[in-house]
Amino acid sequence: EEQLKNSRNHRCHKINQQHQQRNIMSCDIGLYGLAVMGQNFALNMASHGFKVCVANRSPAKVDLTVQRAKDEGDLPIVGTKSPEEFVAQLSKPRKIIILVMAGKPVDQTIATLSQYLEEGDVIIDGGNEWYQNTLRRAKELEAKGIHFVGMGISGGEEGARNGPSLMPGGPKEAYDMIEPIITKCAAQVNDGACTGYVGPVGAGNYVKMVHNGIEYGDMQLIGEVYDIMKHVLKLSNEEMANIFSEWNSTELQSYLIEITSTILGKKDEFVEGGYVVDYILDKTGMKGTGRWTIQEAAERSVAAPLMAASLDARYISARKDERIKASEILKGPEVTSAEIPVHKMQMLDDLKAALYAAKVCSYAQGLGIIKSCSEDMDWGINLSDCARMWKGGCIIRAALLQKIQDALARDKNLPNLILDPVVASELNDRTAAWRRVVVVAVGYGISTPALCGALNYFDSYRRKSLPANLTQAQRDFFGGHTYERTDREGVFHTAWTDAHKSIGDINERTAGEV
Repeated sequence: EEQLKNSRNHRCHKINQQHQQRNIMSCDIGLYGLAVMGQNFALNMASHGFKVCVANRSPAKVDLTVQRAKDEGDLPIVGTKSPEEFVAQLSKPRKIIILVMAGKPVDQTIATLSQYLEEGDVIIDGGNEWYQNTLRRAKELEAKGIHFVGMGISGGEEGARNGPSLMPGGPKEAYDMIEPIITKCAAQVNDGACTGYVGPVGAGNYVKMVHNGIEYGDMQLIGEVYDIMKHVLKLSNEEMANIFSEWNSTELQSYLIEITSTILGKKDEFVEGGYVVDYILDKTGMKGTGRWTIQEAAERSVAAPLMAASLDARYISARKDERIKASEILKGPEVTSAEIPVHKMQMLDDLKAALYAAKVCSYAQGLGIIKSCSEDMDWGINLSDCARMWKGGCIIRAALLQKIQDALARDKNLPNLILDPVVASELNDRTAAWRRVVVVAVGYGISTPALCGALNYFDSYRRKSLPANLTQAQRDFFGGHTYERTDREGVFHTAWTDAHKSIGDINERTAGEV
């Protein structure tokens, strides 16, 4: 009887242990890193019925997130105070999203968490990370049997809470494990969730990086249009806010146009009758993704003058003290409306057309960078899917993306977006207005590097012949770099003067060309 009693007690104890273990390992997913983006994305997942475990280096943010979960509807969020406790709360195979500052903090977080993880678990880095770092981390974790996914997240704080654009890249097996969660939590548009399998490790971070490069260009374009409205047309903030609001119900409809209208109409709390935008110092900050995009464009030999111009504009804006001195020394044109007449309604129509055309070129350049890298890395990225993922939730979401998605779906081998017949027709219809805007801006001394960069890109790409023949002749003159001819096959070199001698094997001279 005593033996039977002990056996029953042992079984009860074992059942209790199993029950406790199930309670501990009950969370669907973990999120480590509770700045506002992390908090909001955790709440987003919990709002869709997933039980989320959260942790942070600072315990105070854990408490804040748990309290927000209670305040926003008793959402299923579990707070933990140590990495070991955090991992123990997760159901297997464990899925952990980390949202910490890019660089060393990511490595430190991975090192801390991975010691408690097992083969088959998944770590998802949701930060703006350089894709080469993602490739390195994936290789390091692969040795331990842990999957690593780099997932671009766009949409800011609002998007993280209500539905962002999610761009995951990693092992397909790992993607399949997180797909049910991210599909529900991403922004939803007419043809589904703004997410999907981007490609192997690194592809997600790369697409997000280029997304940010396009974002740089788009913001710069809008800034240049604002500059012309303000200093050439002399429009008030209220007038400009109304115009951008009107444009947001046209083919220019986008998140950035929408917020521009809101920004321009926001009254200042310190200066009576003033507007906030007029008191913001004209120095634009950045996190580095725009620079990475231009570095990659150069690495892939892809022309991206609009995005490069937007990056340069930020560099120049940062030199505020130098610009103040330069304004006292360097002179711009002193023109009047009589010398360069501008008709308000015509110019507004032209600005609208120019902005649309330039935006198309911005997307064309960004997608060209993705296409080139995807081919080099054998990632197989679907460019039409990229456009689809960007249609909702993210910073560059715009009505234009539906046309881009359709164009890239019509011809998966399209060399450049602007060669699509529908897109090309829209550009051709707007080039006269585009040129008029640039001419007026130059005449009034208003710098428009992005509008001009986009137009120069268009003009260079559409021309059958460029002055590159002279440039190549110069290279051959001073360096014996050879050239090809238009009238016959082969590689040639010319002894341009009596001082030029034989260069030997001509074919050797082309070695090292990129």
